[in-house]
Amino acid sequence: MRRHIVDPLQVEFSAIRAQGAGGQNVNKVSNAVHLRFDVGASSLPQTVKARLLAMADQRITAEGVVVIKAQQFRSLEKNRATALERLQELVDAASVVETPRRPTRPTRSSQRERVESKVRRGQVKAMRRRVVD
Repeated sequence: MRRHIVDPLQVEFSAIRAQGAGGQNVNKVSNAVHLRFDVGASSLPQTVKARLLAMADQRITAEGVVVIKAQQFRSLEKNRATALERLQELVDAASVVETPRRPTRPTRSSQRERVESKVRRGQVKAMRRRVVD
């Protein structure tokens, strides 16, 4: 599997105010990051783009834009780095091509064992029944 690196120049960052507690500082400093990545306009291969858009992920909009919000850290740079890292993880997940499963037939011995276990179980249940003379 070849890793497809996301070009940071194709990613749009915008600083927003973080949610939650933070004291007076939270009202005046924009530390959270909104990352927007347009899948259609990116330099990723077409196969990766198609798999990325086909993913059932709520961070991908109907227009094909990945939106990631990062607000874990108090530093804007750290939040930007984690948002880019999460985008790269998403692209890496879309890059993996799963090999299709080949259906196999059960072996003759496993079929025989299955039938014998069913017969044994039936005999155990038959022994629980009322005895008739």
